[in-house]
Amino acid sequence: MQALTSTTSNINMEQISNETIKTIYQRRAVRKYKATLVEPSLIEQIIDAGRMAPSAINKQPWKFYVVSNKETISTFSKEIFRAAFIDTIKSGVAHVIKTAKDLMHFSNRSFHLHVDDVVFHGAPLVIFISSSKQNEWAELDVGMCAQNMMLAAKSMGIDSCPVGLAKFAAHAKSYSKLNVPATHRINLAVIFGYGNETPEIHVRIKNNVVYID
Repeated sequence: MQALTSTTSNINMEQISNETIKTIYQRRAVRKYKATLVEPSLIEQIIDAGRMAPSAINKQPWKFYVVSNKETISTFSKEIFRAAFIDTIKSGVAHVIKTAKDLMHFSNRSFHLHVDDVVFHGAPLVIFISSSKQNEWAELDVGMCAQNMMLAAKSMGIDSCPVGLAKFAAHAKSYSKLNVPATHRINLAVIFGYGNETPEIHVRIKNNVVYID
């Protein structure tokens, strides 16, 4: 059993010629967006890319809820943040300390930039994704679905960011607007838009592979 001993290293984009791999490396979690709306035809392409993700026994457990109205997004953002905060407080002091950074999951700079939308960062498009509560593999399927969507979006010049706090949407007063079936739960949301920032690529950990044979 041999572990890869390389340490962290930066990715040299100039050495990448494969367009799919290049898109994977260029995708970033963007939290600052222009006001420009994403064209409906592109939204359909993004969702279709999600539909092409693999799923356990090909059940394709996902449902998509598209929100592009600025006021609706802002309302959901405030209500979800409040629900997440209350849930954290109820979990106890130790849990509050442990999850404070995760709850924010954005820098102080981003918080001040989007005081009216602390969850969705002012993005012009939010797509919630739900799956069946009875499907034990659905959350894994939804993760692959969301990644497909983000990579497809990036290939079209559209930035994105997954938002785990969206799982608290069921506790939002506006939740009924999504028309989520009672048999489903929201797993996460992905925000999309034309980015107004270009985050630097993070150094990737390279010593996390074990070759067995």
